Amino acid sequence: MTRQVKNNESWRNFYYFFKLLSFAHTKSDLRQMWLMDRIITQMMHAAGYLGWDATELRPVLEDMMSAIDVDNSGTVTLEEWLKGGMNNVPLLVLLGLKMREKDGQHIWRMKHFNKPTYCFVCEKMLLGLGKQGLTCKCCKYIVHNQCANRNSEPCARTFVESKKDVGVRTHDWIRAECKSKKCQVCHKKIKSLTGKRCVWCQEMRHNDCISAGGSTCDCGQLKDHILPPWAIYVCSHQNFTDLFPNVFSKYYFVFQIVPVQNIHPLLVFVNPKSGGKQGERVLRKFQFLLNPRQVYNLSNGGPTPGLHFFRNLRDYRILACGGDGTVGWILDAIDKAELNVRPPIAILPLGTGNDLARCMRWGGGYEGTDLREILKEVVASEVITMDRWSVQVILEESQDAGDSVPYEIINNYFSIGVDASIAHRFHSMREKYPERFNSRMKNKLWYFEFATSETISSTCKGLNDSLSIECSGKYLELSNTLEGIAVINIPSMYGGSNLWGETKKPTGVPQVKPSEVITDPELLKTIAQDMTDKRLEVVGLEGAIEMGQIYTGMKSAGHRLAQASRITIKTIKTLPMQIDGEPWIQPPCTVSIASIHKKYLPLLSTAVSSVHQAGSSKNGHFIFQVN
Repeated sequence: MTRQVKNNESWRNFYYFFKLLSFAHTKSDLRQMWLMDRIITQMMHAAGYLGWDATELRPVLEDMMSAIDVDNSGTVTLEEWLKGGMNNVPLLVLLGLKMREKDGQHIWRMKHFNKPTYCFVCEKMLLGLGKQGLTCKCCKYIVHNQCANRNSEPCARTFVESKKDVGVRTHDWIRAECKSKKCQVCHKKIKSLTGKRCVWCQEMRHNDCISAGGSTCDCGQLKDHILPPWAIYVCSHQNFTDLFPNVFSKYYFVFQIVPVQNIHPLLVFVNPKSGGKQGERVLRKFQFLLNPRQVYNLSNGGPTPGLHFFRNLRDYRILACGGDGTVGWILDAIDKAELNVRPPIAILPLGTGNDLARCMRWGGGYEGTDLREILKEVVASEVITMDRWSVQVILEESQDAGDSVPYEIINNYFSIGVDASIAHRFHSMREKYPERFNSRMKNKLWYFEFATSETISSTCKGLNDSLSIECSGKYLELSNTLEGIAVINIPSMYGGSNLWGETKKPTGVPQVKPSEVITDPELLKTIAQDMTDKRLEVVGLEGAIEMGQIYTGMKSAGHRLAQASRITIKTIKTLPMQIDGEPWIQPPCTVSIASIHKKYLPLLSTAVSSVHQAGSSKNGHFIFQVN
């Protein structure tokens, strides 16, 4: 058991928690019979030792100990203690224990209810000032802490166990807080605790009207996105060794998806670390709106499990919930998965910069809009095939490898110098002190602080003496005032800055014909940026102050240096670099950038609406152009 426990952080904490308690109890009382108040006190000490937030722990422990003490003797045996602790749902939730998800098993979380709410098991009101009870993330079933260990109604099914049940479209009714909404059968209001809701079509009926209405479910307004349970069946299963038989399911199932006509199931990837706690809330909401088996937490194995599950479908979409780094992570996994079909990708921006999301008109940051509205925008969006670029970093001989290069493909931009230095400081601090970076606003303030210190230190001054740039055979002449070089594929960097700037074509000037390389300053003034023209733009920056001026609109753009289809950069000293917002420190090397034609990138772009306008651009400073 110990070997398996150590492979999972939650299980390891859980195991050490009970080991600490058992050791403490054995040392204090060799008879293995303990007073309940002593046990609770020692449990609180153990929780503090492990660094857990024990705010909600004591009342749960008191309820748990009362339930364990069956004979009300005030003492608990070791056997009673272990059995009760392993099966106490509120305690497992508090400990962050991740139970294996199976059909019929609720996925609980503690919640504070602002309005009068009743337990679905005992039908009594949830009282208290803190988190009064538990709710299921998937079906919103509500119970008291003490009622979670009693026999409650099962959670909704997420698959069918036999292929013969595939295609049978039936409602899945679960008890719900209908909040005086009307029954779809008798059209009368549903009083509290007298109605049920179908988890797929969201239809509500009185308990007595369930059998009177139709039994066929169409998945309601979100039918184009939902992967219904009757489209997933068990193709095989195998036994596995249980750590705790009362907690886990008996079998490990292998699932197969049967394509459903006229729908485009949505494969959702959520980075819970993005946007402070925004990612966690978005994850819960999608688990409720869709089939939980099509919603993946990227902290649990990354994108690969979800891509493998959907591998046989030919008509589906992906929704990436996170920042630019999250989107790049998913794109990299798609490349490695070698899928037969490359699904189009929509973006729900949860990060700090969200530059790619801005260019695809998904906005500069999710502001809590109803996710149903976001899903409507996904349906109405159009597919755009964006350019992608390969990047090779070749070290000079006798040089140490240095930091690892984060990506082999550029989707957004590549840069060297001042901006990469600021980004590297930010990422290093965030990895060291993650608790200080728990909101988008705090992240921007940290960026401002690092930009200020970079302005004072000027670590990248005299960049022209440290590198050379060749664009399709032509070498660029670099000014000695430059402290940064950006090679950009999209018209947005640093959270909405358009380094290339707007292009206003003078009257009477003929249109510039596409060329492999353009370096003439006058011609560059007439060229608009395009993400689909198989060309990159090279821009120079004079420092962190100029970056701030462009971001705030005080300056229209950086210094246009070139537009080219092949770029080679040689450095003679160690410099900070970044690809799509992921920075590293690079020893002297040669960087080669070239277009990729095989690994095309279909992205979903939506029209600008009230849903996504928040932070979508800076004073209209970027142009979205498609030829």
